[in-house]
Amino acid sequence: MLDAPARRALGPGLDAAAAGLDRLGVRPLAVTGLGWLVGLAACVAVATSHWWTALVLWLANRLLDGLDGPLARRRGATDLGGYLDLLADFSVYGGFVLAVGVAVPEARLACLLLLLTYYVSGTAFLTLAPLLEKRGARGDGRSVLFVGGLAEGTETVLAYAVLCLLPGHAETVLWVFAAMVALTALQRIALGVRSLGERSPGIQDRRPLRTTPETRPAEETP
Repeated sequence: MLDAPARRALGPGLDAAAAGLDRLGVRPLAVTGLGWLVGLAACVAVATSHWWTALVLWLANRLLDGLDGPLARRRGATDLGGYLDLLADFSVYGGFVLAVGVAVPEARLACLLLLLTYYVSGTAFLTLAPLLEKRGARGDGRSVLFVGGLAEGTETVLAYAVLCLLPGHAETVLWVFAAMVALTALQRIALGVRSLGERSPGIQDRRPLRTTPETRPAEETP
């Protein structure tokens, strides 16, 4: 929901930073790998209750994630880069929630529910995106067609930042965010049912033809 305005606001700055990295010869996969390591470090900081350190590392992880895309478009985006970027995001998102469960025992049920909603929402996203692309849907330049919803990347950044700032209210924050992710999953499922239930444009009627002596193969003609 907030991704589009956030991209418009941050896009010029990220493009300028990516241009500088490009001149230095930095490769997009190096930025993706560094961002993944920083994200894992943020998870460790959360698990050990170093909340301010976790906040700095989490924001650094999101900054690096925002840089590798513009850099990849400058140097030539690859399917491998998009795949590793998505894998890094999912592992850090989940690892952060697990780390909160370690640091805040009373929030473990909420952590479990959030991970479950992540699973359903992520499954709906990853199965729907290629099917919509197959039907001719166009994305916004990302390696995978993005299927949005109430809780997207920007909402995740904010929710995790609030967890770092208010660890004493982690359980409440997690319940609220899990509800948002659950609504996102329902939005994606509804979109899939509605979109995939329609006939794809350009696909011909596949009903079997009635065979007549003129349409049967020669060897089948009595």
